[in-house]
Amino acid sequence: METIAFFIQWAVAPVAAFVWMLHVKVSQQTTDIAVLKATSDGNKLAHDREIKDVKDALKSISFKLDNIELALRDK
Repeated sequence: METIAFFIQWAVAPVAAFVWMLHVKVSQQTTDIAVLKATSDGNKLAHDREIKDVKDALKSISFKLDNIELALRDK
C-alpha cells in the first residue's frame, strides 16, 4: 500500500498538475486567438470599406474631369 501511495504522490500527482496547467494555458490561448481573429476580421472589413470609398471618390473625380474636358472642347 505504501508503494501505491508513493507512486501516486511522486508520479501521478505531478503529471495531473502538468496536464491541468497545459489545459488552462491552451484554453487561454484559444480565447486570445479568437479575439485576435475577430479584431483582424473587423480591421479587414473597415479597410475594404475605406478602399471602396476611395475608389468611388476617384470615379467621381474622373467623371467631373471628363465633363470639364468635354465642356472646354466644345467652346
